[in-house]
Parts: sequence; structure tokens; C-alpha cells
Amino acid sequence: MSLRWLPGNTQSHPIGRGKEMMHDSGGVQMARVLKHATLCLMLLPRFLVAAVMLWLLDFLCIRKKVLLKMGAKQDSPDDPPVCVSDSNRMFTLESLRAVWYGQKLDFLKSAHLGRAAPNTEVLMVQERRQVRILDCMKGKRPLILNFGSCS
Repeated sequence: MSLRWLPGNTQSHPIGRGKEMMHDSGGVQMARVLKHATLCLMLLPRFLVAAVMLWLLDFLCIRKKVLLKMGAKQDSPDDPPVCVSDSNRMFTLESLRAVWYGQKLDFLKSAHLGRAAPNTEVLMVQERRQVRILDCMKGKRPLILNFGSCS
């Protein structure tokens, strides 16, 4: 049995929706704004901790100490020497954006450790029909998903 995952629209985003956004009522738009504001407030403490850690790592003395300890653990003489300079800063706008985006993705993911697995839609390749993953289970036998390559 071959299955192909179909990405669902689990997160609606107003950008790129064109005229559909104009037809939304004010209440729906307000709910979206409140949802986004709540998400930002929930993620802000984690983001600030990560930002402070990146900022602390940028202090030259701390970076030297951390990186030199890491360099002392090198086993192979083929490893390049550890370079500490101002050109490889960690507290940059790009790194902060990456941290924010990563934490947002982690928070919004549908699968969480210790919870039930998401029952997403897949495509039955031979039959060309959409089913849910758990529809493929037979009795109490475990369902094994192989995410291998067909190339």
C-alpha cells in the first residue's frame, strides 16, 4: 500500500489570499489579530531568553572561553583551529529572525511529544483517493509508516 502525504492548510495566513481577505467580517479579522497577539505573548519569554543567550555569547571573553574549551576537546589534528573574531557574531537580526521563526514553528506544530499523533490526510497512490492515516490500520496491528525515497 503506497501513501502520499497531502499538506493541509493547518495555518491560515492573510498574506497572499487576495480578495478572500476582503470578504472576511471585522469579527473574524479581530479574532485573527487576537490569536496572533496571544501567540506573540506566549512566545516572547522563550524568545527573549534565546536572544539574551546569543547576546552573551557575543562577548569576546565568554566566546573565547567557550570556544577554546571546545577546541581543547578536539581529537583530530586535521580539525581546523577555532577562530574567535568580531566577524562571526551570533546576535544578529538574521539569527534573531531564525530563532523567532523556529520557536513559532515549534509552537504551532500539530505533533507533540506524549500526545496522540495527528491523523493527517494521505493519498492512496494506486487508487488515487484521499484517506486519513489511521484509516489504514487493520485491527490492533501497529501501523508502520515508511518515509523512504522512491528514486
